[in-house]
Amino acid sequence: MRLLTGLVPLVLTAGFALPAYAGTISIDGRGEVTAAPDTAFINSGVTTQGATAREALDANSEAMADLIEALEEAGIESRDIQTSGFSVSPNYVYSDERDENGYSLPPKISGYQVSNSVAVRVRNLESLGQILDRSVTVGANTVNGVTFSVADPSDLYDEARRAAFADARRKAELYAEVAGETLGEIEKIAESQTFDQPPRPMMEAAYARAGDSSVPVEGGELTFSIVVQVEWEIGNN
Repeated sequence: MRLLTGLVPLVLTAGFALPAYAGTISIDGRGEVTAAPDTAFINSGVTTQGATAREALDANSEAMADLIEALEEAGIESRDIQTSGFSVSPNYVYSDERDENGYSLPPKISGYQVSNSVAVRVRNLESLGQILDRSVTVGANTVNGVTFSVADPSDLYDEARRAAFADARRKAELYAEVAGETLGEIEKIAESQTFDQPPRPMMEAAYARAGDSSVPVEGGELTFSIVVQVEWEIGNN
């Protein structure tokens, strides 16, 4: 009998089948929730001028004391008032004159400027217009904007998470159906948060409540978004 070497015998077994295809599908889902703000942040302060730095500082300190007192009288607690900026700088006067060599003369100090500002947290939005009006009345001549927020957005983000996951599952089931597959176990979940403040007026009545002497303000509507990425196993039916 002749023996053949170097050959691997091939054995076919009854019932043998190739393994079913297994893979993953990764889908992004987005959930979005809107809500009215309940908190505002103001950055305001006083800028003063003086012939000397001392003169400018004294005038500034007096005006800032009046501003802080007015804020506290309006119901703002000390913990919600924080110094956010302070500077002392000279004012220069530039001349077109030149020296005997044709060079421009150096600028001269004509006085000094002092700026002091505070970040203020307003927990009662109904008083926001009055606070802005009162701040300017007592001497605040610098206001660097007003921003709005929700003090505790935890429940809003949880609601957005539910919507984001439902969105991801809906799309994943659609893709699996089209591909002739079924969703299996979840392999991974990852999320990212976004916060937007689109110009959607919703609190214009704040001005009417505050009174005619107040600065008109509108809190608008805030948007809290969650983007979630979910990965599932998939396999043949």
